Amino acid sequence: MLNHITLMGRLTRDPELRYTPSGTPVASFSLAVDRDFASKDGGEKQTDFIDIVAWRQTGEFVSKYFSKGSMAVVSGRLQMRDWQDKDGNKRRSAEVVADNVYFGDSKRRDGSDSGPHDFSTPRSSGEGDFKGSAFSELDNGDGDLPF
Repeated sequence: MLNHITLMGRLTRDPELRYTPSGTPVASFSLAVDRDFASKDGGEKQTDFIDIVAWRQTGEFVSKYFSKGSMAVVSGRLQMRDWQDKDGNKRRSAEVVADNVYFGDSKRRDGSDSGPHDFSTPRSSGEGDFKGSAFSELDNGDGDLPF
């Protein structure tokens, strides 16, 4: 059996970070996801609003770096949840339990660099100048491959 879902959309509200009684962080938010097709009459694409739940470090990450309007890619599993409303009626809702959440935007909407989620390669001032970067120059050795 396989239960895997990947979605890309914009957050409809800021993530809400809560903690269980045992101290486990859980963030909940909603994604607006456009459908890949428009209606037959040439109208606009429809949008689905999907509830997402992210636990532990993933939830803390989402709460720290995402806000309303942020583009996110969510990978996880679809889960059905049964519950009772205030009138005692049985209800059922679907939500995605996120395993991973990724940035969907490469730059902020104002056009500036994306700040904490800018994963571009550090630039050095010259060839072989790796001071202050996470990279170091490799020794070519004798040129033979080890396999």
